[in-house]
Amino acid sequence: MRIGIFRYGFLALAFLGFLASCRTGAVREAPTVEKIQRRGTVLVGTTGDYRPLSYREPETGTYWGFDLDVAGEIARKMKVSVTYVPTSWPTLTADVSDTSLFDFAIGGITITDTRLETMDMSEGYLGNGKTILCRIDDAGKFTCLEDLNHPEVRVMVNPGGLNEKFARTNLPDCTLIVFDKNEAIPDQVAGGHADVMITEITEAPWYVRNDSRLSAPLLDKPFTHGEIGVLMRKGQEDLLEVVNAALREMKADGSLKALHEKYGFK
Repeated sequence: MRIGIFRYGFLALAFLGFLASCRTGAVREAPTVEKIQRRGTVLVGTTGDYRPLSYREPETGTYWGFDLDVAGEIARKMKVSVTYVPTSWPTLTADVSDTSLFDFAIGGITITDTRLETMDMSEGYLGNGKTILCRIDDAGKFTCLEDLNHPEVRVMVNPGGLNEKFARTNLPDCTLIVFDKNEAIPDQVAGGHADVMITEITEAPWYVRNDSRLSAPLLDKPFTHGEIGVLMRKGQEDLLEVVNAALREMKADGSLKALHEKYGFK
């Protein structure tokens, strides 16, 4: 009889624990790191359209970039390989929430309060902020944010991310053009199909170095300030701890600074 009472008491406690986890917003999963190590590879979601942080070469399918080097270092510390999984800015939130797609996402993802309401993010490892790309001949026209907010200024952004949100919030009077391929927008600006690209201080210098037609006149005066981090769904506390520990070690041993220098970041 006592055994039966104990059994029912245990089941009741387990059910109450389940309800409590539901009320906190996520049912705790089996340890994620253990699953990754059994699998032998960490599944990393990335857009592959954000040079020099995350880029997929269209001809070969090869991925490269600052953030992907960071992902590789995290994987090395977990003693597993990396498998990249395509995602996009419009679908990023839904893809992160889908337990079948990948373990975490990386590639120029800014830490924001909105994201932290429904997802987890690592500690920041690279400073970021909104700025612009324009044609070098137009650099003198754009000295502040107000210079962009006119109907004659064609501002181009990629869909679904913080660049579009920033433009819609802060530039209501510009002519806003939403262009599907983020990596192709600098060439659209350089070719005269738009006047300005809303971008980040991490992205703009790469295009200026690699396209003599372009300028980033407000690079040292970004409109916003933030940090980039690793994005993952809630309920993966063990993975979050491992990622943060890896980032702290990279900061301490100088390997993160070496990546900054490799990609030309300050």
